[in-house]
Amino acid sequence: MVVVGAGPAGSAAAIAARRVGARVLLLDRSDFPRDKACGDGIAAHALDVLDELGVPDAVAGYPPLPALRMTSPGGAEVARRLPRPAYTVPRTVFDARLVTAAVAAGALLRRHTVRTVQVRADRVVLDGELSARAVVGADGAGSVVRRALGHPVNPDRHLALALRGYAPARPGPPEQLIVTSAPRWPAYAWSFPIGDGRANVGYGEVLRGERLTRAYLVDRLAALLPGTDPAAVTDLRAHHLPLSTHRPAPGRGRVVLAGDALSLINPFTGEGIFYALLSGALAGAAAAGAPERAAGRYGEALRRRLGVHLRHSSTAAWLARRRWVVDAAVRAARRDERVYRSVVELGLGDGRLDARTLTMIGRGVAARDRTPRR
Repeated sequence: MVVVGAGPAGSAAAIAARRVGARVLLLDRSDFPRDKACGDGIAAHALDVLDELGVPDAVAGYPPLPALRMTSPGGAEVARRLPRPAYTVPRTVFDARLVTAAVAAGALLRRHTVRTVQVRADRVVLDGELSARAVVGADGAGSVVRRALGHPVNPDRHLALALRGYAPARPGPPEQLIVTSAPRWPAYAWSFPIGDGRANVGYGEVLRGERLTRAYLVDRLAALLPGTDPAAVTDLRAHHLPLSTHRPAPGRGRVVLAGDALSLINPFTGEGIFYALLSGALAGAAAAGAPERAAGRYGEALRRRLGVHLRHSSTAAWLARRRWVVDAAVRAARRDERVYRSVVELGLGDGRLDARTLTMIGRGVAARDRTPRR
């Protein structure tokens, strides 16, 4: 089989396929290590998937981040310990480690830019020269494999744009910081310390049809992260985030999609590493186990593992379009640790909207509605 794209989804697919004995050719247009525009946040659920794949040391050498601080659009704030620590690992390092693990598992890595995909009854042909019994498309937001299946890029309101850079870390105890924005909501800035004196900082918002300039994104970052000097931010790069509220079919026949190529980006937080690793592992196993039925097997595995969560995260994203719902959620998370954990699990892992969380948020919304207007 061939895996197109050697990021987290592709490397996970290659490792999973090798674990069931398949021959794997892993293609990427870049040599590794290479940079990738991203928030660099690695949540605990991502590490669970890597442990299952036999890759336990992907975050070795980077200190854990025990807490998350979040500010709502209306200024409410919650700061609590995470249920399990997160990490910030530059994608230059993280992706290279995963590729190394895939090669160590027996995958053949080749630098190659895929331009055409022909799906035939008994095989898939890439660029007229590479033939495979099955293909995993893990080639990101601009996926060539996705386009070959007839799926265009996500439309506005289901696609976000973010700008990422590196800046001196904020003083104080290490914690993930997310500051949401009332103007242009849904939008937020972040600062995730790496542990080497730097932090990954950025700003992103859901697209609505307007053109967003680099200067605008930098200005919004500086406005939401006071103390961050734009002149001190290095390696600024923008990237698109195809949100999971508008996913194509997971595949067809011998071709399947994983990670960003399948629009697996959490619409509530923008998290995508956990989704990439999990979907890649499921895709690789399905394609290797029965190439002619890869899409059907993969689709069923994805539904079993993430179906309910994706429905709940889409519902959360729909509710969160109203800024005051997010204000109420942050206030509820500040009052109640169980609500906080539920919100974190929904945004960073595979959690669900439980009755207690909805009730607490609803009470906050009701209290807002009873507040006299001036």
